[in-house]
Amino acid sequence: MKKKILSLVMAVAMMSTLAVGCGNSASTQQSSETVTEESSVSVSEASNNQAESNETEEALAKPTTDRSGNEVTIPDEVNSIVSMAPSTTQILIDLGLADKIVACDTYSYASYSDSLKSDIAQFDMMTPDQEQIIALGADVVFTTGMSASHGEDVFASVKEAGVCVLDIPSSASLNDIKEDIKFIGAATATSDIADKLVADMESSIEEISKIAATIPEEEKKTVLFELFTPSADSPTIYTCGSNTYINEMISLIGAVNVAGQEESQWPALTEEAAVAMDPQVILTADMYTDDVINVLLSMSGWENVSAIKEARVYQIDNDTVNRPNHHVVSAMIEMAKYIYPDYYETVVDPFESEVNEEKPAA
Repeated sequence: MKKKILSLVMAVAMMSTLAVGCGNSASTQQSSETVTEESSVSVSEASNNQAESNETEEALAKPTTDRSGNEVTIPDEVNSIVSMAPSTTQILIDLGLADKIVACDTYSYASYSDSLKSDIAQFDMMTPDQEQIIALGADVVFTTGMSASHGEDVFASVKEAGVCVLDIPSSASLNDIKEDIKFIGAATATSDIADKLVADMESSIEEISKIAATIPEEEKKTVLFELFTPSADSPTIYTCGSNTYINEMISLIGAVNVAGQEESQWPALTEEAAVAMDPQVILTADMYTDDVINVLLSMSGWENVSAIKEARVYQIDNDTVNRPNHHVVSAMIEMAKYIYPDYYETVVDPFESEVNEEKPAA
């Protein structure tokens, strides 16, 4: 392109010289200066156009490795998708790709059927029917580290059949979640929307962090996050340890996770250990125990725990907090408003409309 423009400039310069012939030197000098100026502008425009072209190509470039580090070749066009994780399915829906999802895991369909086609295939996340997945002929299959939790690659046959399988391991941090969203956007040519989701995440986290910085040290609350409520049959309490994005969220809102020093991601606590930690707030993601708040408030042996005495026990939506995508910000804001209502009262959830659309009122 540069050569073509320069050749044109040179031709114009030669034609100008012939036309002027033996004219006065002032006119010749003026013509020369004009041509030189035009040449500089043309070359500059060509450079800018080339730079913009390179930026566009980079933006459209497909990732060459998935989030697990596996080398992959993603088709130029992705028009049919199999999503085998609810967190990924929700991202795809928010990227405007619901109509391209031809199959999903059963959990995804149970949660997002209102946004998906009614006739799409459904598979068990842990034991998917690989032959049926191959027969779908999808352009890409998004998988999750959860499917390999038993150590077996349950998508081995799918990969051997030449299907593009893109694995996204279970994210341990908010930054991991952002990178997951960007990866899915890049793989499906929706990076502009993905970048907007990430920007909204970052904006909310920044707002929360600034508010947290204003909370006096003496007002900081200790928090116990529990996944399941202890019972006679299952007295163990599973909570979040240091290497989890939930622990990160608790810290960012200005609270202290009582199990934050545990190295295990999901440490198992005895009731005695949890009681000894004396949390000031209890957050539960238990969606299976009926009337879970009152069950927790009336547990024997917990009477002297600060959270129980002050009735500061709150239920957080299990799906929102446990599915690693941009909607964890919604859970983070929910936590913040429960623990510090006076500080976070005016904070707005940027993804609330998406949540309402996916979960219409009964």
